[in-house]
Amino acid sequence: MKVSKSFEAFASEAPEYHSIWMKNVQKLDAVSKLDKKTKELAYLAVLAAIRLESGIPFHTKMAKVYGATREEIISAILVGLPAVGNCVVSALPIALSAYDV
Repeated sequence: MKVSKSFEAFASEAPEYHSIWMKNVQKLDAVSKLDKKTKELAYLAVLAAIRLESGIPFHTKMAKVYGATREEIISAILVGLPAVGNCVVSALPIALSAYDV
């Protein structure tokens, strides 16, 4: 699966930092009590809420791999609507485009 250009640059231009980062991500993943689909859906909600849209296609595809439906993707993106407002809707077409590929 393809990652964002910014994450590609992180990996290629700062490989030591990237390696440390990825080891910590794996450690955090190992202790999570969420199943992989739920974790990816929650991550999509966070990405939408903080407007970090570059990671949305990758994590949408991961959620789909773990069994998330298109409707669950939509719900995950929009779950932050009451808390952060309609800024999350800009993530919707990005996620759905990635899902529909």
